[in-house]
Amino acid sequence: MGKALEGVRILDMTHVQSGPTCTQLLAWFGADVIKVERPGVGDATRGQLRDIPDVDSLYFTMLNHNKRSITLNTKSEKGKEIFTRLIEECDVMVENFAPGALDRMGFSWDRIQKINPRLIYASVKGFGPGPYQECKVYENVAQCTGGSASTTGFDDGPPLVTGAQIGDSGTGLNLALGIVTALFHREKSGRGQRVECAMQDGVLNLCRVKLRDQQRLAHGPLHEYPQYPNGTFGDATPRAGNASGGGQPGWVVKCKGWETDPNAYTYVIAQAAAFPGLAKVIGRADWLEDPEWNTPEARLPKLEALFHEIEKWTMTKDKFEVMEILNPLNVPCGPILSMKELAEEPSLRKTGTVVEVDHPTRGKYLTVGNPIKLSASPAEVKRSPLLGEHTEEILKKVLGFSDDEIKAAQSCGAVGDEHVTADALRLKSTSFG
Repeated sequence: MGKALEGVRILDMTHVQSGPTCTQLLAWFGADVIKVERPGVGDATRGQLRDIPDVDSLYFTMLNHNKRSITLNTKSEKGKEIFTRLIEECDVMVENFAPGALDRMGFSWDRIQKINPRLIYASVKGFGPGPYQECKVYENVAQCTGGSASTTGFDDGPPLVTGAQIGDSGTGLNLALGIVTALFHREKSGRGQRVECAMQDGVLNLCRVKLRDQQRLAHGPLHEYPQYPNGTFGDATPRAGNASGGGQPGWVVKCKGWETDPNAYTYVIAQAAAFPGLAKVIGRADWLEDPEWNTPEARLPKLEALFHEIEKWTMTKDKFEVMEILNPLNVPCGPILSMKELAEEPSLRKTGTVVEVDHPTRGKYLTVGNPIKLSASPAEVKRSPLLGEHTEEILKKVLGFSDDEIKAAQSCGAVGDEHVTADALRLKSTSFG
């Protein structure tokens, strides 16, 4: 069965997280992703946060599955010549360099269009056009400048960043969509185009409900926020703790074992339609006849007391029991799952959401798989490439270099001459998709 993006060739000039997230997603769908790395060095994340000495880090391996690696010195004249040939042979080029980096290398958009008019040139930037467009951005900077941090945390505490990589990986997902959209458009127009995604824009896009609330705030207090009715509202969307952003009262409550387990909690939403069942199961059926409690409007000023009563019940159950009891009652809820619990969840292994991969120097490790499931084009997760593992293969099979031309390119330092061990090359990527 063919892959959805089989036949599409990606020139991957990305590093760290945002760009590699994008190109890995395309590779999972079958695109031939050629990752260009510096000879002898490679992507900076190969050596960052290592848990095993002299082995590619999990940071690198978990963002670069299904790719081929070529080492290329793009500062040398021969390297620029090879880079130009790669542009000619690829459908898409993806980069997340600092602003203007490729222009300074001599590869402006105008020149790239002349080299290959069908090429799609995709970029991740920190900011779009404006006062900050020349600034470098990292994950937490994007969260802070995109509105996430100002609206995350509790009202009496500082702004907080989230553990989810909404700036880097979130923008990488946006860029992947932009690329496949541009590929679709090229089928009609015959020409490539620029695709740009700014991290600030991506974070703000994910914070749209908070921008919604900013406008609602002009017309009075936000009733679903914990500041109502006894707190105060300023002129900007406040931090709302664990309140639900959808207008339904929700909160994190303790479960049995919370004293020693930092994740013995669950999230419960006291949705109006399911409130009778919730009230009965926690032993407060009397609320259903009490006008102080039996309407959403009556309960709204007393949400703290409401969740205190719910918590008295959840503290007698473990978090999975709470879910088993409340789900049949149509009460929205969910246990706080730790990374350990997610890594060990059999259903996530079965769907390919969590995948075990074998690596020639690291051995077996867990990674997240493709979050997008296609019925006719299932994704398989193959190991990340060793540094320069496919240099000779790409020069020969993609660019048509002879053995002598490859040796000449190596001898002048245009490409790396890393020698991958025979054992490593014999090891085939293990797929658990």
